[in-house]
Amino acid sequence: MKSLAPARTWAIERAFPLWSGAGFDAPLGLFHERLDLERRPLAAAPRRVMVQARQIATFARATLAGWHRPGPEADALETVIRLYHRRDGAPGWIFSLNPDGSPASTVRDLYAHAFILYALAFGHRVTGAPGLIALADETLSDMDRIFAAPHGGFRDAVPAADDIRRQNPHMHLLEALLALYEATGAERYMARAAHLIALATDRFIAADGGALIEDFGHDWQPLGAPGENRVEPGHLFEWAWLLGEYARLGGAVDSAVRERLIAFATRTGLDPATGRIVDAVNEHGRVLAASTRSWPHAEAVKAFAAAAILGEAGAEASADRLLGFLMQTFAPSSLEGGWIDRFDANGAPLVDHMPASTLYHIAGAIIEAERAFGSTASA
Repeated sequence: MKSLAPARTWAIERAFPLWSGAGFDAPLGLFHERLDLERRPLAAAPRRVMVQARQIATFARATLAGWHRPGPEADALETVIRLYHRRDGAPGWIFSLNPDGSPASTVRDLYAHAFILYALAFGHRVTGAPGLIALADETLSDMDRIFAAPHGGFRDAVPAADDIRRQNPHMHLLEALLALYEATGAERYMARAAHLIALATDRFIAADGGALIEDFGHDWQPLGAPGENRVEPGHLFEWAWLLGEYARLGGAVDSAVRERLIAFATRTGLDPATGRIVDAVNEHGRVLAASTRSWPHAEAVKAFAAAAILGEAGAEASADRLLGFLMQTFAPSSLEGGWIDRFDANGAPLVDHMPASTLYHIAGAIIEAERAFGSTASA
């Protein structure tokens, strides 16, 4: 796999040093939300707990892989627990802080809680601290109460900004539960994961072609009329990878579901000539948003890496092509460990900064490619 070795070098020599250096606010003990394109902190942005959790988990994964020697950022999880957990005296984790460390938003957000669980899982793998698993279990118990909703699954946020129920936070909750299971071997996490997979196969994924709808009403009926529902190819790849992870960890998965997700995303969202993936289509495959972001390409690398491990023909070549496109297009060497996260349909940048949260996707793709193809990285 020709694209893996330079991507690994980029992560080790450029990305992790950048985001543990300029990307880390040492006085506050938290990661910056974003850097400008000259790699300088944009310190005025609120510090979302989701971003902190993603960076913590990603650096933990790099440490476990031997790609990063922890520095001051290694204490970020302890700081996050102190500053975000029950900060206002109520169960759960507040959403964001001001740059001075004072609370900015005390909303309870399902997506953010999923990533806290993910960070606690990887924090435990690095440190072995049993208190992190106890805190994960406490958080799950709080989530059951805070986000309780009818018809399965959870509410997106409390207080809610709207009545829409979204698949996306449930997807990341599944990811966190699988990480907790891998960290502990505790079957309670796999049992919860099985419920989320059943929700996805029963409600999120259309039975007639592999489209996975994003937004729903309170009863998990698609929010729009047929042909008016948003489908993000990147999330189809991400779900395909997660189903592969569930199977790798011992869960029972119908492989045809994973294959339909990859097939729909490839057919409707991926340009086979270039490797470019559009942001959104509808459930019939018509393009809704021809812009493109970095993360769908990272998730496609992961999906094809998982498929290659399962022995699927052509999967390694697809992963190699997509990883090469990801690194060349979004993370050019000129940005020295940074990235341009989004382009319009004509290839013009749509952002003027580097969001820290992107590291989770790009580094995750490289780590998963390493797991699948490490022995053939230069082949």
